[in-house]
Amino acid sequence: MSLKTLPRTSLLTVASATAVCALTLAGCGTTSTEKPAGDATAAASESCENDSTKTSTEPVTVTDDLGEKVELDKPAAKVVSLEWQFTEDLLSLCVSPSAVADAKGYSTWVSAEKLPEGVADVGTRQEPNVESILAADPDLVIAEVASRNDKVVKQIEDQGVPVLALQGANAEDPIKYMKDAFSLIGEATGRTERAESVLKGFDAKLAESKKEVSAADLPNKEFVYFDGYVDGANVALRPFGQGSLMGELGESLGLKNAWTGEVDPAYGLGQTDIEGLAEVGNGMLFYTGTEDPESENYVELLKKNDIWANIPAVKEDRTHAFPEGIWTFGGPKSSEQALDAYVDALTK
Repeated sequence: MSLKTLPRTSLLTVASATAVCALTLAGCGTTSTEKPAGDATAAASESCENDSTKTSTEPVTVTDDLGEKVELDKPAAKVVSLEWQFTEDLLSLCVSPSAVADAKGYSTWVSAEKLPEGVADVGTRQEPNVESILAADPDLVIAEVASRNDKVVKQIEDQGVPVLALQGANAEDPIKYMKDAFSLIGEATGRTERAESVLKGFDAKLAESKKEVSAADLPNKEFVYFDGYVDGANVALRPFGQGSLMGELGESLGLKNAWTGEVDPAYGLGQTDIEGLAEVGNGMLFYTGTEDPESENYVELLKKNDIWANIPAVKEDRTHAFPEGIWTFGGPKSSEQALDAYVDALTK
């Protein structure tokens, strides 16, 4: 199970188990850090209304991240997605999934593509219900797993349903992996032409965003992107370091990721407390603006802490909340939203 698929409160347990300190926040000073007005909008799905790309009808053979060949007599039309990234990818390809894991959570955390009403929910991303998956009568199930011995994968495949097993991330080159996974799903669904069109749009967005940031001639290009979680009065912070998608998107714009602490090998995610975050020096601070409905707002607790108030970026108003609904482990469209958020913060 990956760090990104754990319930948000469970990440505190992970942090404790790995001897990472959590922060107890006392009611001290306040800061002027504010959440931006407005939410990230999902215009991408509207492009499907005018989509003219073709859908292949030829047999498909693709190799998934575990080295397994998935052979289909024709491109998959009825697809079940067990991870939000792949749900977003399907919708960007103009393929409406037959069923998804945690539809409600998707609608909270992902705004790049709107999930149509009535799509069946097969349970949580951590423990999807196999009976519900099979009830959707899928041509293909897309799952994020690290092993073919995963019990859910085995149960599905035992019923003759092919599973496209993807790892979800690759810290060696997270942007390339995001694009490759999208292309692979496009191939499996016969939507290669659409995939190429979407990725061409992403590349154009990246190039334009880089130009805008370069023109801003920033005096300080160091930054850290992070999110956090609350358990009682404790907060754990999670910096997106080297190998994280959000970190690499920032660096692709000419910025320098200031987080040099230890990160996990798949997602580039670290764990720290407020003292650890304060050690990044003069770097800008970016953080997710999506409020976790299952947790107290960690940013509001940060505002009450003297250490946070004295971080240079906080004192100098160089902290930026991203708009709600930008999924930090998403596909091309979520990544475009992230690029827009960086540019807006750096050039306003």
